[in-house]
Amino acid sequence: MIEKLDCHMHIWRLQRGDYDWLTPDLESIYRDFGIEDVWDEAQACGVRQVILVQAAASAAETDFLLHVAETDRRVAGVVGWVDFEADDAAEQITRRADNSDLLGLRPMIADLSDPLWILKEACAPALESLQGNGLVFDAHAHPDLVPVMTRMAARYPYLTIVLNHAGKPQIASSNLDAWRRDIDELARHENVSCKLSGLLTEAGARTDDAAIGEVVRHIGACFGPERLLWGSDWPVLTMAGNYTGWAAQSERLVDQYYPGHAEAIFSGNAKRIYSRKAGV
Repeated sequence: MIEKLDCHMHIWRLQRGDYDWLTPDLESIYRDFGIEDVWDEAQACGVRQVILVQAAASAAETDFLLHVAETDRRVAGVVGWVDFEADDAAEQITRRADNSDLLGLRPMIADLSDPLWILKEACAPALESLQGNGLVFDAHAHPDLVPVMTRMAARYPYLTIVLNHAGKPQIASSNLDAWRRDIDELARHENVSCKLSGLLTEAGARTDDAAIGEVVRHIGACFGPERLLWGSDWPVLTMAGNYTGWAAQSERLVDQYYPGHAEAIFSGNAKRIYSRKAGV
């Protein structure tokens, strides 16, 4: 069995009250989730550790995740959140970087009305601090934001950027032409990598290997297998599938398109890219 580092998992406790996007209409995931709720299944799929990714635009949630990382050996580290427009954002990031469990930051840019927000001058000190402190920028994205990430990657060539969920391609509608072009442009920047994650929730009824494989083949052709990282996007994943099924499908597609690169895609690349602590 292939040993895995799941580079994109969420946990949350509703009573914390800062998950603005998580509303009762999202019935299947509108409840508490912890690692223990999926660990038996994940471990059976070969998962040995996970990276927890923020799900709320608050420093308090980042502190919550860091506390979990401090006390749970299953957690390799945390991708947290900082207010990039705060006057002291750069100082906050430098201070937080002292905690080796913090591997990166993810502003929730796909939820903002201004697609160019991350390119604002007000965000520059935060991005420069990320770059200077060796933290990863996790790119919370949808297809329209992929060209924005390309501009950011060119502006900050020493900033490590990881595109989440392959930029959320519109698999369900097969509307992939612009996405293919934009991914190709983004991948030309060697400081950018791409998560093989979050695809089933964009696929509608097109969850078969042929439809998902079309995306997997393209991101691999653009980024190369050395810049692909596997993640589950659990528990959001449960809205479209289950952990075992996604892990098995991912293994089939990686074996089909990138034979000999499974170890890198499922764990090695994440260990290298999120390399702030010995456990990763």
